[in-house]
Amino acid sequence: MTAVLWTSIAFLSGALPFSVWIGRLALGHDIRQIGDHNPGAANVYRAGGKRWGALAIILDFLKGAAPVSLAHYAVGLAGWSLVIVALAPILGHAYSPLLGFRGGKALAVTFGIWTGLTLWQVPLALGLFLALWLALLAAEGWAVLFGMLTLLGGLALAGASWELFAVWLGNFLILTWKHRHDLQQLPRRE
Repeated sequence: MTAVLWTSIAFLSGALPFSVWIGRLALGHDIRQIGDHNPGAANVYRAGGKRWGALAIILDFLKGAAPVSLAHYAVGLAGWSLVIVALAPILGHAYSPLLGFRGGKALAVTFGIWTGLTLWQVPLALGLFLALWLALLAAEGWAVLFGMLTLLGGLALAGASWELFAVWLGNFLILTWKHRHDLQQLPRRE
């Protein structure tokens, strides 16, 4: 019953469309009509600049980090219960019922859930890997994909628990699907 409760809390936390709300309330824009038409922090940045974009990233990060860290460290969830709770904010963000089951690409939430699981280790590694691949590749989707694949290697070298590998797999599949349009572009710079 505890796992069901925390999974629901985590999903609902992820489903909160902070970027859409910032766009409407602070910027007077529907950010889904800007850039790549996703309800995410990148379009808040495009519409409102660095400050509003940073706020959207922080809020998206927190909606993953808060429920996962509370479930993991305060409640003590582990095993499959923790895996499901960790994936719930990503699914909530990617398929928000508050937006007709359409959502963002879930990158900031990804950093949040990994912070909730491992504190700084995995988010730092993922950030470095993602920065490397963004510098090398033209399409963001390919950089995300290769960043996650590089993270898999890092988890293997670190001897991570099976739970982290299970979260990685679910996270990888969701991110791959949400970035599928980017993956249709050539990965290399021309």
